[in-house]
Parts: sequence; structure tokens; C-alpha cells
Amino acid sequence: MEARLNLFASPVAAKFGKHLNAAGKALADSTLPAATQELVKLRASQINGCGFCTDMHTKDAEHAGETPVRLNLVAAWREATVFTDAERAALELTEQATRIADAAGGVTDECWANAAKYYDEEQLATLVCVISLINAFNRGNVMIQQPAGGYRPGQFA
Repeated sequence: MEARLNLFASPVAAKFGKHLNAAGKALADSTLPAATQELVKLRASQINGCGFCTDMHTKDAEHAGETPVRLNLVAAWREATVFTDAERAALELTEQATRIADAAGGVTDECWANAAKYYDEEQLATLVCVISLINAFNRGNVMIQQPAGGYRPGQFA
């Protein structure tokens, strides 16, 4: 399988990608735990059906020390006992934000208040940005049918 478009060969897409990657690096320096950021990226990628990002964030999280059990249970986090209450709040926020078109009101006040119990304002800002950024990556990769499976941890570092 080949992608419909080689974004790396396009000057405008390469420039755009450079800015998206810079945004991701800024978020990596936040106080929001890296594990939480990877779980959020993985869950949004699963929802959006982005095989490339699901592959990438599973491998990056595992490379950073995340357990296979937790990674395998991200899609079923509501029933899983391996996530903290804070992580569960972040995953709920991710789902509601990613499924804006499916949920008439977008992110509910209850969901936001629950996340705010565990994360300070800067961490909430980071969550909003991480969720927004991964959704942008997912949509681009899904549009061009970017193949999954060949990513190597740290490949784009």
C-alpha cells in the first residue's frame, strides 16, 4: 500500500509539517505527563482510524516504558482498571473533543470539570493542544491513506 500523496516531497506540506512538529515539541516540554500525552494521542488516533498514528504512538509509548497491557486497553479504558483517575479524565476529554461532530454539544461541562480536578490550567491547555494537534495529524494521514506498520520509535525526533 502506498499513500495517495507523498507529503515529504511537497514543499508546502513539508513546511506545514515542520510547524506541526515544532508545536509537538513545545507540548513535550509541558508538565502534563508524557505518558498521558501518549495515551491521548493513541486514543484519538484509534477513534479517527489513523493506522499510521496508532502505530507511531503505540511504539513511542512502549519505547518510553509504557506497558503493553495499558496500551492494549486504551480502546477499552472505561472498563480497564489500569488507568488512574487523572488519565481516565484525559481520555474522556480526548474522546469528547475528537468526536465533536458526533456529540451535539461538544465537550460537556461535566467532562471539563472532571479534567480540571486533576490538571492545572497549564496542563489543561496542553491537553487541549495535544488533542487538537493529534486530530490534525490524524486527518491528514487518513486523507492520504498513509500506510501503517513501518514506524520506528523516535523516527521523527
